[in-house]
Amino acid sequence: MSQQFADCEDLWSNLRDFVSTGDFTLGKPLTDFENKFADLLDSKFAIGVNSGTDAIKISLKALGVKPGDEVITAANTFVATVGAINEIGAVPVFIDVDETFCMDVDLIEQAITYRTKAIVPVHFTGYMSKMDEVMRIAAKHNLIVVEDACQSILAEWKGKKAGTWGHAAAFSLHPLKNLNVWSDGGIIVTQDEDLNSKLRLLRNHGLIDRDHVLELGFNSRLDTFQAVVGNWLIPTAKEISDKRIRNAQLLDKSLSQIPGIRIPERTERMRVVFHLYVVYAKKRDELLKFCQERGVEAKVHYPLPIYKQVALRKFVGNSVFPVTDYQAANTISFPCDQHLSEDQINEIAQVVKDFYLE
Repeated sequence: MSQQFADCEDLWSNLRDFVSTGDFTLGKPLTDFENKFADLLDSKFAIGVNSGTDAIKISLKALGVKPGDEVITAANTFVATVGAINEIGAVPVFIDVDETFCMDVDLIEQAITYRTKAIVPVHFTGYMSKMDEVMRIAAKHNLIVVEDACQSILAEWKGKKAGTWGHAAAFSLHPLKNLNVWSDGGIIVTQDEDLNSKLRLLRNHGLIDRDHVLELGFNSRLDTFQAVVGNWLIPTAKEISDKRIRNAQLLDKSLSQIPGIRIPERTERMRVVFHLYVVYAKKRDELLKFCQERGVEAKVHYPLPIYKQVALRKFVGNSVFPVTDYQAANTISFPCDQHLSEDQINEIAQVVKDFYLE
């Protein structure tokens, strides 16, 4: 992030001009950012909220998910997904994932019960769920679909962007995301005009004006200050995703030649935007330590799957998810952000090669 905002005197000028307006809550820069975000995703509407977590939660609430309803999601997701489901009193139901780190669509129907209300496919690491099949199943069973696209802005499946398949979709603007602001922030997108109106109501306490509350909602507005940052950065969003894809391709080329590393499935039908660059690695934990000792910022996302966390035990019972478990035990993440040079990428590959040659 320090590199991303190293040369931003024009942004500071924009922020100084904005502060003098006092337009801090639901101000014009937020409206501008929402319109630009909707255009970027080929969506009719975009609604700024406090976080990606709230984007999921408010979408589910607006679409009628109630306490006790079951919501199907992926067993490998980040806690925010299930936290959002839990916040409205719904019950997360996990299914395993496939080689793309996203939910295995062949397992969805067997998880559906009479309590099932919604599906939250998680477009994990920059991949995308197979949304045509998700939507087919949802239509068959009259289910709501809210895409968790927090890690996959500008990803595509069969030429259609993440966030434009479901009834609504959630994006995160957290500082670690591919398109980010300076704090927590989130965006909901939808094609539905009535849903757009309800989402805007719910994010602002349910107020229809200063003095009248139509429905109890949330305090979850995207700060207009952060929208100024978003407006400055959004023109580069496509360039950022293109550079990350290019860096991932360079890493694929080098790492695929190293015994002990296996590259996950890459398919021409999917535009993967590499929020995380993840590969399979033999002796993963030893490799992780080796890389970190040599200055490569390798990580594991995530060593303990969400369904195994103490807080989730009451929802899981004796269920096991072998693909999720295998990925948690055998994958490693390497940097591939847009600021890396080709020399730095080669250095990452060389460190990995050195480990397996020792």
